[in-house]
Amino acid sequence: MHLSRRSFVKSSALATSSLALTALNQSRAAGANDRIRIGVIGVGGMGTGHVRGLVDKSEKETIQVVAVSDVFQRRVNRAKGICKGEGYLDYRRLLDRNDIDAVLIATPDHWHAKISIEALESGKHVYCEKPMTHTVEQAIQVRNAVRKQKKIFQVGPNATANDSYWKARQAIAEGRIGKVTWAHGSYNRNARICLFNEHQKIDPTAGPDKTGEDFIDWDRWLGHEYGLAPKIPWTPEHYFRFRKYFPYNGGVATDLLYHKLAPLLIAIAGSNGEYPLRVNANGGLYIEKDGREIPDMFMLTADFTNEWSLFLVSTLTNDAGIPDRIYGKYGTMELGGEPSLRWNGDFKEEFKAKNDGKEETRIALEPRRDMQNNWIDAMRGNGPVHCNVELGCATMVAIKMAVESYRQRKTMLWDSKTERVIAS
Repeated sequence: MHLSRRSFVKSSALATSSLALTALNQSRAAGANDRIRIGVIGVGGMGTGHVRGLVDKSEKETIQVVAVSDVFQRRVNRAKGICKGEGYLDYRRLLDRNDIDAVLIATPDHWHAKISIEALESGKHVYCEKPMTHTVEQAIQVRNAVRKQKKIFQVGPNATANDSYWKARQAIAEGRIGKVTWAHGSYNRNARICLFNEHQKIDPTAGPDKTGEDFIDWDRWLGHEYGLAPKIPWTPEHYFRFRKYFPYNGGVATDLLYHKLAPLLIAIAGSNGEYPLRVNANGGLYIEKDGREIPDMFMLTADFTNEWSLFLVSTLTNDAGIPDRIYGKYGTMELGGEPSLRWNGDFKEEFKAKNDGKEETRIALEPRRDMQNNWIDAMRGNGPVHCNVELGCATMVAIKMAVESYRQRKTMLWDSKTERVIAS
């Protein structure tokens, strides 16, 4: 499936105009005092939250939300009222504007890659909500597009803004817990009414057969014309609660565990992450039997190139989790708050030698800008983004391999030469 914006270029004249647009936008958003003009695509709950956040900081950060887009007219109208900008049912009209410097994407997962690539090719910087894409192939395409277009690209797992993982990266690089051999973490929930239902309520007044603000462009949302999801009749459950169905996302793995894996990769492998060698997943739909396809119990195990292993768990049936913990040969590190380091086994002396003679120690944290502000800073040349496209891609590959391992009941292997997943 080819996701290029070029499929929308109808003439050489328009192509020339597009190139001029790209050159113009590359010159924008560079100065510390220049106003960065932003468009937001996908303004459901998450996207509307982003619009509010950007509007609230618009004066302080010298930014402006000038346009929004969504396939649901009511959401467009709501977001327009917040930002006082323009609104579109067709996101391509937003991307065609030469006065927009950057785009924030908060659509359902199956649209992330296509819109990201088209935004990059129109000369815009991008903030894409997690997960970065819906498939491994799309992740590679987005990564390559960012490398080619050389625009700022931020992926949205919030914990990558937590200084704990960056301080852990420094400590591990200094050998303070010895060679890392494994790590674990979890992101669990437990509610009387599942949050995938409670937070995504169905609006019975809206649909593709309605008019005015009740109208939803169902065919565009599916994206079946581009092979993004199968063409099916209007199904409110799929539209409003898309996180329960595999055609549009990967369930708890892509919704929750992406938040865990990305920061752990920072801590262990660095800001660009690391690709797995082998991934397995298990679990099942044990309690939440409401017609959903995704499991409510999901466990991921992975082996990585630099000889360490990972265990992650996400469940919707019990919210007592396991901590983010990294195990080294000399000591153990707990994360989340201030990294806590302690010697282990027979290696007290080696640990002390690396930690100023201490048997236990903590690492003080420093404040970091949140994901939105970090993106704004990066667009102005003030440092890198917290989750760049390289980390976003590596995280996506491992997470999607886990989803496919669960669905196919097979071990998934990563071929680093061809950058393809092999089922074994």
